[in-house]
Amino acid sequence: MPTHSDRTRLIASATRRGEGRRPVNPPLERASTMLSDAAAVMRDETEGPTYGLSGTNAARQLRRALADLEGADEAFLVPSGLAAVTVPLLALLRPGDEVVTTDALYGPTRRFLSRYQAARDVTTRFLPADADAATIIAAVGDRTRLVLMESPASLTFDMVDAAAVAASCRARGVLTIMDNTWAAGLAYRPLAQGVDVSVQAVTKYVGGHSDVLMGGIAVNAPACRRAIADAIEDLGWHVSPDDAWLALRGLRTLPLRYAEQARSALRVAEWLQARPEISRVLYPPLPGAAGHDLWTRDFTGAASLMSVVMKGGDPAAGEAFLDALTLFGLGYSWGGFESLITHETHQMAYRAHPPKLEGELIRLHIGLEDPADLIADLEVGLGAFRAALTLP
Repeated sequence: MPTHSDRTRLIASATRRGEGRRPVNPPLERASTMLSDAAAVMRDETEGPTYGLSGTNAARQLRRALADLEGADEAFLVPSGLAAVTVPLLALLRPGDEVVTTDALYGPTRRFLSRYQAARDVTTRFLPADADAATIIAAVGDRTRLVLMESPASLTFDMVDAAAVAASCRARGVLTIMDNTWAAGLAYRPLAQGVDVSVQAVTKYVGGHSDVLMGGIAVNAPACRRAIADAIEDLGWHVSPDDAWLALRGLRTLPLRYAEQARSALRVAEWLQARPEISRVLYPPLPGAAGHDLWTRDFTGAASLMSVVMKGGDPAAGEAFLDALTLFGLGYSWGGFESLITHETHQMAYRAHPPKLEGELIRLHIGLEDPADLIADLEVGLGAFRAALTLP
């Protein structure tokens, strides 16, 4: 069989033959009760799902496609990107265990570890956001059960050599999980680098239209796979057939949207880098940016999410920047077709090791609009930022 590219495989799974006449997209099936023809087969999973919690056709197809995308034996669906992280943590950690991660962890994941898991005697060691692989490996102790990574990391886009961390952890019997949302399971494949569990917010690039909440969990290791499957079954997690259908539709065009938005993001990042109001652009695909060498080595593409550190300013100036824009939506999340912008300086206060920033921290998601129009919009916003700095 030929080896096809990602963009071909994600479409070919919809057009494969041997299933009779059918629509390209699976029919939308809304069901809780599943009927059988005979009592003897009511519990037979080979006949199909026995109850709606097992997932109808769209969910099953989406799971197969995500597993193929991530190079996994199995992929699971949960109701949100946060649940994609918390379910493996619940499944794999026990009282007395320790998690090693960094300060740049996604905020709600940090909250889950610091509040829910800490109350159940699972401790977390937060390293500085820019901790390299050697620093992370050195922090692994006798009680460490799991290392949790994001690369690039939330808000400050710090990079880590996940393969090096995974290899060292595996040799010591320590599990690894990577939040792979930025790469969308497309530009980087953690499982191929030795990571035990790869998770992503299907909400973002896979869904692609800002109209669905979902998470995906990809795994190969049989013990991890069984533990995660059991946790999902015991917790009763389920995604609606409508959401699964929407995510499956978005998955078909993921490679094209991802690549096009990355091209626009790099153009915007290069323009921002040259602006006098900007101290730093935090975007590893940008030549000269922190983490660029590691990104070049390991990644085959880029998300369109970045941050900028302003030269000075205060919260009021940051808000003036955002309020002056007309094309960038003021909203959280990312990965959809639309450009978004958020003011993130306040989130640094939650870190155990707050970074030294030269000014306000602004996060941008670049959508499918014309980058020239986005740049013109940002120029207006930077003008408002400058004006706010000169106000008495």
